[in-house]
Amino acid sequence: MIVTVFRSRIKDEGRAGYLELAPEISALARTMPGYISHKVFVAEDGERVTIVEFEDEASQRNWAMNAQHVAAKKAGRASFYSEYSIQVCSVLRESRFP
Repeated sequence: MIVTVFRSRIKDEGRAGYLELAPEISALARTMPGYISHKVFVAEDGERVTIVEFEDEASQRNWAMNAQHVAAKKAGRASFYSEYSIQVCSVLRESRFP
């Protein structure tokens, strides 16, 4: 499994555009081959963390290169985000309870 950790902060002036585009991109992600899940968490200080899971590196890469996703990333850099970081990680071990 490949996990992407996307940490970001949204500019006040970009919030409306972000909130309009985010559901569309979220729905698109769910249609991608190899998609497992994603969740967004917002900290008290406003930092957002999105955790995205794909079955394998090829699936994650296809998502990263999807034309609509690429356009959304460009819009994010131009208008929505004051900062962000991305970490793409391989899962070495997993356990679950129960």
